[in-house]
Amino acid sequence: MSHAVDLLVRRARQAVVVIEAIKLLESDLSAGCDTVWVVEAPEDQQISRLMHKRDLTEAAARQRIAAQSPQSLKLQAAKVVIHNSGSFEGTWEQVQNAWSKIPRPEEPLLRAPVTARPGQLVVRRGRPQDAEEIARFITRVTHGRKRMTRADVMAAFGEKAYLLIARDGQLAGVAGWQVENLVTRVDELYFEPGLPLDEAIPALMETVETASAELQSEASLLFLAPYLARHVGAWRAVGYKPQTVQGLGVRAWQEAALESMPRGASLWFKRLREDRVLRPL
Repeated sequence: MSHAVDLLVRRARQAVVVIEAIKLLESDLSAGCDTVWVVEAPEDQQISRLMHKRDLTEAAARQRIAAQSPQSLKLQAAKVVIHNSGSFEGTWEQVQNAWSKIPRPEEPLLRAPVTARPGQLVVRRGRPQDAEEIARFITRVTHGRKRMTRADVMAAFGEKAYLLIARDGQLAGVAGWQVENLVTRVDELYFEPGLPLDEAIPALMETVETASAELQSEASLLFLAPYLARHVGAWRAVGYKPQTVQGLGVRAWQEAALESMPRGASLWFKRLREDRVLRPL
């Protein structure tokens, strides 16, 4: 695994590379890190979160925590400690503050954004300050079947990113996605009624795949609600096809699908690169 991580780091074009690993300190990966960050929360809060987010029993949650090294040892090894027992905003501020102190080469100034034409779709990355707008949009376009609050979206930012589609300055689409273990997963898609999907889908997926390439993702999995899966031509036009979990063939991709697929969704697949980095031993 350390060889695979080393290969990924050497391929990366970014000035800073982050390794997120539960057992970082128990492996030889930590020796290659310039700094170690540890996220700290009381054990009872860890148990509560595992039960709520992972749907574990209390006994299973305690067993998972017990399988890790003592938190006290991690705190001793940490150069940065993020206290995660308060609000999402408080945790985010700590991360932003610590991140700003990392020395890195001066980056070129970003180009000024191109002025969008009337009716043109613009895709950009969502930010924590967009949480309220994202929550209102999802609640509205689902007619309240999925009620979201700002706190819900802030919590989701801990696991995934959001891409926003705007048209004439108004939010017209939201996609929730993540890359984990070199597999892209798009598990939330919401569009304004009447939005031309033959335009929105290519614009959205181009952004997803560009960002996925930066993260060296091997494959992309879409989980489509039935009303979105009916747009077969639009998805096939950007290279996706319906697939079964079994048909994915690669264990890591199958595990990602089983872990992320929402109930009632269909699985669509696209291979993003031919060479694989993480192979089963």
